[in-house]
Amino acid sequence: MTNQLASQSLDAANFDISQIITEDDEPVDNIASAKLQRFLVHTLYSSQWTDRPFVADANVGIFSAPRQPPIVPDVFISFDVVIAEDWWAKAHRSYFIWEYGKPPDVALEIVSNKEGNEAGRKLRIYAQMGVRYYVIYDPQQLIQDQVLQVYELDADDEEYFARLDYQLPGMGLGLTLWEGEFEGRTDQWLRWSDSAGNLLPTGAEYAEQERARADRMAAQLRALGIEPNQT
Repeated sequence: MTNQLASQSLDAANFDISQIITEDDEPVDNIASAKLQRFLVHTLYSSQWTDRPFVADANVGIFSAPRQPPIVPDVFISFDVVIAEDWWAKAHRSYFIWEYGKPPDVALEIVSNKEGNEAGRKLRIYAQMGVRYYVIYDPQQLIQDQVLQVYELDADDEEYFARLDYQLPGMGLGLTLWEGEFEGRTDQWLRWSDSAGNLLPTGAEYAEQERARADRMAAQLRALGIEPNQT
């Protein structure tokens, strides 16, 4: 993988990046997928689950080499990288592997029809890129027997094997199916959990947890005869 990245960097140095189309402004997703993508990315940034820097986003092109077309995962996560300060510059508008120095660690696809080839072409592309974990979420079971499948690269970083659980070892993350409400919609949602299995909270959930913690502390102070708002 290191030699491949070095070759890509050399190729990129001699390539006119202005030729690359980083976005085409075409609407490509449905409401359910768009809302779930937002949910998954939001919880990664709203909860304090890791000290490692990371970049996570939805519907952003991943370019493996200057002359190769991008693949656009519904959600991706890349650890130990940061977004460039000048993020409007052409070289920083997408996830160029030769710029970040590594492929994403996690790619996730949400199946909404049978046309995406998530279990075929995309699986092979992510494996060739060196994406460690590939997740297929198929809520209608259009292309697979199970709603959720997590794949992990084998020890030789050549092909995926299907995990028997929804954990992503080394990432501090797992996945779970959750019944609840997000943005006014009650449904079954795909959610992140930490390595201990605790759900990563949304911003609203985190705020509620903090309020509950403050209420408990106030009650303990009152039990000791101390009014918490006294100065």
